[in-house]
Formats: sequence, structure tokens, C-alpha cells
Amino acid sequence: MSERRYPPALLAWSVWGLGALLYLIGFYQRVAPAVITDRLMADFALGAAALGNLSAFYFYSYVAMQIPTGIIADRWGPRRLLTVGAGVAALGTFLFAFAPTIFWANAGRLLIGASVAVAFVSMLKLATRWFRPEQFALASGVALFCGVCGGVVAGVPLRLLVESFGWRPVMVVTAIVTAALCLAIFLFVRDDPSERGYASHAPAPAAGGTHHGSVWHGLMQVLSYRNTWILVIVPIGVAGSVLTFAGLWGVPYLKQVHGLDTKTAAAITSTLLVSWALGGPILGALSERMGRRKPLYVITTVVALIGWGIVIYLPLPIWALVGVLIVSGFACGNLIIGFAFAKESVPARLMGTASGVCNMGPLMGGMFLQPGVGWILDRHWLGSTAGGARIYDAAAYQAGFSLIFGAIVLSLLLIVFARETGCKQAA
Repeated sequence: MSERRYPPALLAWSVWGLGALLYLIGFYQRVAPAVITDRLMADFALGAAALGNLSAFYFYSYVAMQIPTGIIADRWGPRRLLTVGAGVAALGTFLFAFAPTIFWANAGRLLIGASVAVAFVSMLKLATRWFRPEQFALASGVALFCGVCGGVVAGVPLRLLVESFGWRPVMVVTAIVTAALCLAIFLFVRDDPSERGYASHAPAPAAGGTHHGSVWHGLMQVLSYRNTWILVIVPIGVAGSVLTFAGLWGVPYLKQVHGLDTKTAAAITSTLLVSWALGGPILGALSERMGRRKPLYVITTVVALIGWGIVIYLPLPIWALVGVLIVSGFACGNLIIGFAFAKESVPARLMGTASGVCNMGPLMGGMFLQPGVGWILDRHWLGSTAGGARIYDAAAYQAGFSLIFGAIVLSLLLIVFARETGCKQAA
């Protein structure tokens, strides 16, 4: 039997790239509400609490799908999972675009969150089969870059399109693009290179195969480790600060308190997302060089706490505010340290389950803090409106963002109780 060659790089990256495009769209959908807050408030007659809840419906279903996605990916394969995910995402976006009431808008966001939640795990699964093992880290880094690109598109470019055409037509086009991606994934993506006549990079299966029936038992084992609970809760404050500011409340805050126009405010929140993305791999690599997780995790969380404290409680000129946001965003990239920390805190056979559980932490940050800040804003609203959207003063935003500050304080206190792994896998 002749030895088959591995797939050419162009084919491998093209197959993987279609999965990455769904991840990009998912990130775009995650932060898109930030630049259309005024339109959503006016169209649906929303206060800040209801708007925060609308945005958070994405996170409700995304978080709920984290653990099931890994199980489904093993049974269905990434091609079917990505195809269904892109199809449901398109349906959810259509529903959001044509929503006559807030109920249907919430339902659309719920569908979007649940469907794009499959992208990251599917991308990783494709990477293990289509790329050499030493390329896996590169693929993970490119995946993060794709996500941030989606976030940047949801900034100034999205606002320009919304101002020209309205938010509903723009969302209709987004749905059409997502539907086209669904078709492309179905036609072009394959779970394994062997389906196209090439050799696979997939590791040999472990003796005894997989045991789907042990999923629940494995989950209970992962949750029995103290570090798991700590490393799920810590990103709620740290990563949640970025998702809450850049993903929803930063743009209206910069407009209403600092007097910026929407496009400039969106550019600033996009800069925060970029610094966050850069912080992840740099801090992760630095942690590896140090051979320890906890010290750098603590230091960067302290930096994030100080940075957000300055943003929230001190009057700053806009140039200084942007500088502090960049430093704070970079420090919040320490969630990458947290992912490695979590995987090393359990035996190797539980690494996948631990990763799925701990990936819920950052997303729960958006899920809790976005509506939480909105609820506090409504409690401090003085009755001002503009174009049907509520206007909140500096004191209201300071009170709302104090929730972010308090969450990071809790994160810092909890890290102290985490057990250091020394960058080594638990026995």
C-alpha cells in the first residue's frame, strides 16, 4: 500500500479558515450591540437594564453550550457541527434583524450565541487533523486574531454602515453572509484529510477508545478540584471587564461622559480589544518562561484592577484614558494564563473537560456584568433622553462600572487561594 502524503498547506488552511470565519462572525456578533445601543434603545424603547439583558442573551446560550459542544464535536465531527452552527446563526441574525418586539430580538440573540459557540472547539478539532502538531499553537494564535478582527469590524466599520443604511439592513446582510458561509462549510470542509485522499495528522487513538458514557463522571471529577472553581470565577471580573466595556457600555459612556462621537468611541473600544488580544499570547509565553502561573496571574490582575480603578474613579483627559485602557486591556489578556493554569490543575485525561468548564468564566463575565451595569445605570437615570435613547451622567456610569471594579477585587482575592502548578501537568 503506497504511503499517502499530508494535505498541502493551502488546502489545510482553507478548510480550517472556514471554521475561523464562523468564529470571526461570532466575535463580531458578541460586540456589535456596543455601536448600536442608541438605535436599539429607540427602536425597542429599552432602558439600560433591558439593553444589557438583550446583549447578554448571546452569552446565556454561549455559556450553556460550552460543555455540550465538546461532546457533540466528538460524535458529529466538526463539519456537521460548523454547518449547523452557521445555519442557526444565520437564522438567529435574520430573526434579530426583523424582530418586531424585544422578545423576538432576545430570541435572535439567544440563537446566535448558541450557534457560534461551536466555532472554537470545532476549529481546534480541525487543527489537530489538518495541521502538524507543532502548528497547533500557531493555529490557536491565528484563531484569536480572527476573533479580534471580528470585534474590530463591529466597531467603526459597523457604525459607518449603520449610519448609512440602518442597523436592520446591515444585520440582514450579516445573516446572508453567514448563510453563504454555512453552504461553503458544507461543500468544502471535511473532518479529516483522509476524506480527500491525504494522510491525517490526527494522533493515534488511545487504547480502549473513547468513553462517551464517562462524560458526566469526568465533569464531576474536574469540579472536585479547588483550582477549577477558582479559575472559572476569576475571569468573570478580569475578562468580563473587557467584554462589558468594549462589548456594550464603553461606546455610550465615551459619548455621553466624554462627548465623543460614536465612530471615535468605537475606535477606542476596538483598541481595547486589540490590546487584550495581544496581551494573551505575550503573557502566556512569559508565564511559560517563568515556569510558574500564579505570580504573573496575580501581578496582571493587580495592574487590571489599578487600571480600571483609574478609568472609573479619576477624571482623565481622553489621551490618558485611552492609554490606561490599553494597559488594562493588555493585563486582562491574562485569561490565557488561566486557561493553561486550569488544564494543568487536573490529570491529563480531564484536560478537555477542564478547558470547556474554564472557558465559561470569561463569557460569564459578559453574561453577569453587562446586564448588571445596565441595572445600576437605570437606578441612577435622571430622566434625560436623546432620540428616544436614555442619557446617563458621569455619576451613573461610575456607579455602574463600580460593579466591574468589585468583580476584579473578588478575582484578585480568589487567585491567592489557587494552587501553583509550576507549568506542569497534574499527576
